[in-house]
Amino acid sequence: MQMLNEMAVFVQVVDHGGFSAAARHLSLTTSAVSRHVSRLEKHLGGRLLQRTTRSITLTELGQQVHAACLRMLAEARDVHALAGRYNAIPNGVLRVSAPVVFGQACIAPLLPEFLAQNPEVDVRLTLVDRSVDLVEEGVDVAVRISRELAPGLAARPLCEMSYILIASPEYLAQKELPKHPYELLQHPSVVLTYSRFEQPWLLNKADEQVELQVPSRLRISNSAAILAVVEAGGGIGMVPNFAAASALKHGRVVQVLKQWTVVEPHSGKVYAVYVPGRYIALKTRVLIDFLAEKLA
Repeated sequence: MQMLNEMAVFVQVVDHGGFSAAARHLSLTTSAVSRHVSRLEKHLGGRLLQRTTRSITLTELGQQVHAACLRMLAEARDVHALAGRYNAIPNGVLRVSAPVVFGQACIAPLLPEFLAQNPEVDVRLTLVDRSVDLVEEGVDVAVRISRELAPGLAARPLCEMSYILIASPEYLAQKELPKHPYELLQHPSVVLTYSRFEQPWLLNKADEQVELQVPSRLRISNSAAILAVVEAGGGIGMVPNFAAASALKHGRVVQVLKQWTVVEPHSGKVYAVYVPGRYIALKTRVLIDFLAEKLA
């Protein structure tokens, strides 16, 4: 049992990048944390960390032990979830991951209501534009935008996502509003840098379909930044509908070619993704239910 405690402390040292930070997180002294790690190294018969005055790095053994410890903690969370299923009140720390702009626009504004409804749950929201490893990074729920999900995970659809074309009223006061997709070629365009956006745009309207490669002098890796450029009169941008929702509502931008639908590959679904198992923690279930209701 003592070794389990030492393994958990070791994970905190690695995750927090040092003994002092881990000690603050665990409400221990730095020397106590150091003793835990030293005892674990003695048990295992090898050094786990290379330590300098400024940083720590994992040894080859340390990398393998860290991965095994993370799996152990994941199993411990399953045990905790098993106990929690008998508890009618959601409780504990809920670690959530979401894409940056979707998290800012759609998840964060909902959290005050969720916390008010669940006073014994604390939320740790991480916004990052990559697919996190739920087990390795200790994430309970990951919100993902995708057309297909990796195998081995459970997922619940939350809402549809599509891309729209937008421009500022000031820009359109100087330029004629496009009435057909081919007229986009006469306007400066701002597009995302992700690989699928290098493909031609495909737009549908009733029985008509148009495919065109739109040139762009400005490519940005963040849709909120594209929105800012468009609001500043920088041309026509393609952004997710959720990224432009507030700006559309308040008249800072208008939708261009509203009767046309931007289709694959520029569309997808929003999912709540979690590690499957017989016992899902109550805090996880209530968050997923809450998001599904609010985002539907």
